[in-house]
Amino acid sequence: MFKESPIIRRQSTKIMVGNVAVGGDAPITVQSMTNTLTTDVAATVAQIKALEAVGADLVRVSVPTMDAAEAFKQIKQQVNVPLITDIHFDYRIALKVAEYGADCLRINPGNIGREDRVRAVVECARDHNIPIRIGVNGGSLEKDIQERYTEPCPEALLESAMRHVDILDRLNFDQFKVSVKASDVFLAVGAYRLLAKQINNPLHLGITEAGGMRAGSVKSAIGLGMLLAEGIGDTLRVSLAADPIEEIKVGFDILKSLKLRSRGINLIACPSCSRQEFDVISTVNELEQRLEDLLTPMDVSIIGCIVNGPGEAMVSDLGLTGSSKKSGYYLDGVRQKERFDNTNLVDELEQRIRAKAQLIAEQQKQVIDVKAV
Repeated sequence: MFKESPIIRRQSTKIMVGNVAVGGDAPITVQSMTNTLTTDVAATVAQIKALEAVGADLVRVSVPTMDAAEAFKQIKQQVNVPLITDIHFDYRIALKVAEYGADCLRINPGNIGREDRVRAVVECARDHNIPIRIGVNGGSLEKDIQERYTEPCPEALLESAMRHVDILDRLNFDQFKVSVKASDVFLAVGAYRLLAKQINNPLHLGITEAGGMRAGSVKSAIGLGMLLAEGIGDTLRVSLAADPIEEIKVGFDILKSLKLRSRGINLIACPSCSRQEFDVISTVNELEQRLEDLLTPMDVSIIGCIVNGPGEAMVSDLGLTGSSKKSGYYLDGVRQKERFDNTNLVDELEQRIRAKAQLIAEQQKQVIDVKAV
């Protein structure tokens, strides 16, 4: 088994979104977007903090009006995670949120209007050391591009993206990232592949409007997985018609499956069959809920029988192999004399997993301390 990802990432430039690096050799970041009314400061702050608690590296907030910009000022003062402001058309909102501490402006230069307005936003971003995200969407391409291509295609998304990139290049501004999202997996993947060959700026990945929790997660995993496996992508959002917290969880699961980033418990579990000696499904579901707060990366295998159990357990930090009445317990690939009663597995496993996670965290801290010296 691969302990590290065999994927070679595309070489991109690095930008800073607040204190979080995006691109270059930085870890691929996971982000989401608030769905509360931005003018409801308390609700928006609460959602941002909830997203941060489950690991969001960045959070995007829509700022459609000046009232929302004033609310953003209050929101920014109450949270720690870097905030990206989503702005369309009105350049004055971009100037205002930059003044109020936005960490990134999501705004398409070509949609702002006159050249002087575009220049004002870019100079403001430069003065405040704020990057810009160009966000192209297959559902909102410029009218002339729609007419020329008749329907969205990878080449159309690329042309739209490069139109905005050219504006920033002309203004000598290189602190930006780009996305070319579409709800169709192949359309989005094709556009990102073309764009990755054209520029070396960081790329923000997403399958936009992917759908509900199940279908959207599948579409995102396929689309983003195809790109990430090719080394394309520096930050991502899983766009779901669901609680934004689920977007963060699915995003990390995608990166975890490709070994591009580790965060929290990686549960390796069998789908269960008539050979199982305990209720695998309920055990795994309850463990997932109980262990959501653990951030330490570790592999835990929960297998219901002795057919595949020992093999998985021997390459896991902690493993359980189902057996009659009492199941086998492995630690760091070594079978332990101790066995667990099948009627009390969840409590026993949670206790051992937390103890092992604490030990791993302490070991990691020691390594960091030694390097610091």
